[in-house]
Amino acid sequence: MNNNFWRRSLGIEPEHNLKREWAAGIVSYFASVYIVMVNAAILHDAGMPLRAGMVATLLTAVAGCLLMAFGGKTPVIVVPGMGINAFYTYTLVHSMKLDWREALAVVVVTGLLFALVAFTSLYRILSDAIPSNLQHAITVGIGLFLTFIGLQKSEIVIAHRTTFVAIGHFSDPAVITSCATLLLAIVFFLRGTRGGLLISMLAGSGLAYLLGAGHGPDKIETGPLFAGYGNVFLSMDWTGVLSLVFWIAVFLLLLIVVFENIGLVSAQTLMAGHPERFKSSLRALSVANIAAGLLGSSPVVAAAESSAGIAAGGRSGLTSLIAGLLFGATFLFIPALAYIPDSAIAPILIIIGGLMVQSVRLMNFNDPSEGFPAFLIMVMIPFTYSIVDGMAFGFIAYPVAKLALGRSSEVPPALYGIAGLFTANFILHAFL
Repeated sequence: MNNNFWRRSLGIEPEHNLKREWAAGIVSYFASVYIVMVNAAILHDAGMPLRAGMVATLLTAVAGCLLMAFGGKTPVIVVPGMGINAFYTYTLVHSMKLDWREALAVVVVTGLLFALVAFTSLYRILSDAIPSNLQHAITVGIGLFLTFIGLQKSEIVIAHRTTFVAIGHFSDPAVITSCATLLLAIVFFLRGTRGGLLISMLAGSGLAYLLGAGHGPDKIETGPLFAGYGNVFLSMDWTGVLSLVFWIAVFLLLLIVVFENIGLVSAQTLMAGHPERFKSSLRALSVANIAAGLLGSSPVVAAAESSAGIAAGGRSGLTSLIAGLLFGATFLFIPALAYIPDSAIAPILIIIGGLMVQSVRLMNFNDPSEGFPAFLIMVMIPFTYSIVDGMAFGFIAYPVAKLALGRSSEVPPALYGIAGLFTANFILHAFL
């Protein structure tokens, strides 16, 4: 009876192989655990203490995986999303001038609205309101943005007074480490090595210390593991909740979170052989996004790395449960993870950016009224160093292009309102 209870709770069916489910959970964990340090580093750029960022990331991953295991009953791993964490730090905090605590409030409100969308039919309406070309362009633009951030952090690309950017100094040990780590990560990725990104990051860390590019213990936060996390947990700042900037941030973050998760969950539940569990998985993700803000992290997604576990035989929530438990065990290694330098982390951002850019294959460039607005989104996100501003150029250009060709019927009504909001945001900033 007890065994049947667990089977029902995790969606395990008679034909599922439990040994493969366990193995799949381990594979999924090692494929995605690199996110712990990478996400913490990006949260740290927003002003959050590094160790507290690692604790928040791990707690969020554990909560997300458990919610997916028992709520979604699918082998989908839930972790803070790459690209979305860049939006949190470099757009909400750096560009829109929100404090990282105010940005956590944005995450919580976004999670609540995502739940409203996921538990009703609104997710279909919202998805249909944005042309697919623009949706894919956002993914590609964020991928290019992550790549640019990785190149900056690695110092492969540096600032220049005349040309704005230039190639870095290859005599610098940090640059040498970054290039070697990048090449190693590419080799592992192309060969399909399990946990390749984690292995390359650890190998890069070792090389950094050999070359003198690693940071010493004086930069490492000391004390109890959860010391300082109390200033992150439930630390949302609601003082700006009535401002226009706050709600623009919520709206844009909601678009990104909903679009990315609908695509990922749809693909992964189909790959696992349980497309009927799409709704339950999307709902579990929406609740996990609320938890992310409360725990002190950027929003979560159905990790693309879940496909590694599914390919290894994951078919039920047992896979995500095992991965969640392993994320919990990772707390023991937080002091060691803090020694990983930027030169070993930055190349991973470049690889992830390259993976996101592959969405360009799904885009239509044959129709200029579809292709040019999408092109503006892709290039303006990295060139303005702002996901919001990059999206604005494309979302405003889309209805203008359609109207110019007398094809206004092809513009979803909601898109006029979105373009109006972006225009109002530009006007607002012009007079501030």
